[in-house]
This record gives sequence, C-alpha cells and structure tokens, in this order.
Amino acid sequence: MAKRVRTLLVPLSCLHLCVGVDALLQIVGWKNPSHVGTATVQLIISNTFRLMKSTKHFASFLCLLPFISSQTFACDSCAIYSATMAHGESTIGWFAGAASQYTDFGTTQEDGHEVPNVADQYLASSITQALAGYNFTPRFSAQVNLPYIYRSFSRPEGFLTDKGSVQGIGDASLIGRLLITQMDSPDNTFTWNLLAGIKLPTGSSSRLKEEFNESEVPGAPESGIHGHDLALGSGSWDGIVGTSGYYRYQRVFATAAVQYALRTEGDYDYRYANALAWEGGIGTYLLLTDSHTLALELLASGDYKRTDTFQGEDADDTAINAVYLGPKLVGTWKANLAAELGVEIPVRIQNSAFQTVPDVRVRAGFTWRF
Repeated sequence: MAKRVRTLLVPLSCLHLCVGVDALLQIVGWKNPSHVGTATVQLIISNTFRLMKSTKHFASFLCLLPFISSQTFACDSCAIYSATMAHGESTIGWFAGAASQYTDFGTTQEDGHEVPNVADQYLASSITQALAGYNFTPRFSAQVNLPYIYRSFSRPEGFLTDKGSVQGIGDASLIGRLLITQMDSPDNTFTWNLLAGIKLPTGSSSRLKEEFNESEVPGAPESGIHGHDLALGSGSWDGIVGTSGYYRYQRVFATAAVQYALRTEGDYDYRYANALAWEGGIGTYLLLTDSHTLALELLASGDYKRTDTFQGEDADDTAINAVYLGPKLVGTWKANLAAELGVEIPVRIQNSAFQTVPDVRVRAGFTWRF
C-alpha cells in the first residue's frame, strides 16, 4: 500500500475533541503539526493508521490510548450521535456536547476484493456533530445535531489527478429519545432506549451534479471517489429510527445499538439508499464509583446499505456491507459529563463495483449536562 502523509484540518470551533493528538504524534515519531489554532486541529495520522493493520503497531497504539485527551455512531455520513450517559440515567435540564468521527479511505476494492490502488487515491473524512438538547423528564429528551464536515481527497480524472477538499455544514437532525425501561441495583443495571427523528436538508448537495458528467477514459485509472462521496448534504428529508440497550453485572457490561436511516429522493434526482448502522460490545469497568467511572470496551460495529439510485437507475458503485472491530474508552464524571473515544479497524468489507473503502476510523464524543 502506498505510503503518504496527508494533512487534515478538522474545524472544531472551541471544542477540542482532539486535544492530545499533538502529543500522540510526537510519541509515534511524527513532527509537530505546523498549524494548530483555536478553531482547528491538524491531524497527520494516515500513515499511523495504516501501520496499525499489523498486530505489532496496533498493540502499540492501544497502549497510547489512555494518553489521548479528548459516539458518533457507525457510518461515515448517515448516523446520529445520541446523548446518553453510560448508565442511561438523566436529570431534567439542558445538555450539550460534540462528537467527531475521522474516517480514512485508502484501499480500493472491486466487488469485495482488494485491487491495486494504482492512482494512490484517497478520501480523508472528518465529521464533527455539535449537539444541544433538553431532558423534559428523566425518560424523555430531545436534541438538535448540526454537523460540520471536512473532506480532503485525491482521485484520478482521466490521466490527470484531481486533488482538493470540501467543507461546510452538513444535514442537521432533530431527534427524540425515550427511556423504555431501567433497572438499577448495586450489582445490576439495565436500560433500554428508543430514538426517532428527522434529518433536514441543510447541507450543500452541489457535488451531486458530478453524477451527470461521469465518464470513463479508456486506459485511464478508474476513480473510486465520486460526487455522492463528497456531497455535504443530500437535499432530502430523511427519517431516523433506532434503539440501544445496556446491561451491567458488577464490573462487566454489554452494549448494543441499532440505527436505521430511511432516505427519500433528494436533489438532482439522487436518492441515497436506506442505511443500517449497528454496534455491540462487551467491556469492564476499570474504575467504578458513585461519582466516577472509566470503562474499556471491545466494540464490533457495522454499516449496511444497498445501491443508491440516480435518475431512477441503480448507482452500481454505492452498496456496502462493512464490519469493524476495535477498543473504546468510556468515562463519566459525577452526573454531568460523559465522554468516549474509540478506534475501529475494518475486519470485513463487501462492496459493489469499484470503490475506495475505509482503512480505519476514530470516534470521540462528550456530553455535558447542566
């Protein structure tokens, strides 16, 4: 796999989810980023993530996780971060937070089989969701999510190379969460939540216009990055439904969650396919007190969707069924703060036609209750 260094500027306003990345880069041997400001954190991580595919380097990276200062849920663009504490408990009042997901796409696959990336094409995607909401009762809350998206890419365009970036506001969402049931005792905790909401067409869909002009040049490398990969929004009103559960016995716990996006046709006669995102894991509490918790979880997650449609026809290069595995740290402080950080490596990716698929993704998030 080609070796390269790519710079990704992740706008986070004053929300420094990636504080400590600079120290991490020094530990693994990278030079300090040259542009770190109050509104951006420069991540030079692609080669580090590629090295993590080997057992030796992945184990080394796990040892570094506790030194990172900081959920979005699964897929790169469709899933919503829902603000819940580790035990699911809530108090009436306001809450706010942020969640960030970085995904590195650098492997090319044809119908589920890896093929040489002869054009060294890549897509580095960062999605940061700012959220604010209100707990009307201990069981019901509503929240608004507003994502900011930054994507840098390099792809073949005939015999030339097209390099660039897109950034801006993505599609906002409004969701409600309902606590169906909760059981809590010194040794056992169980919660079950439902969520539902809508996605609004607030992000720019202008990149979808590329779908009208795509054509292959004989003998030139094929591109695995298209307008539907770069668009900040879909131009559609979409539905969101999901559920999540949590069970703890003493210091051992298990989690599970499913989220489904019901898509409608958006701008330029393009309709993203309905998407299923799921995750489940088992973990243990390294620290468990009345006021503080710290837990380490082994998490499996996945994305599934069929082909999108464009002008009523299937877009052949858009279906994917991916499974990821990786560690996640989750912590809480008193009844106010919940935070998490996870790294996920794909263990199986089935895709249709020719696509650039993920090599790794990193997810971090926090929620503060007032």
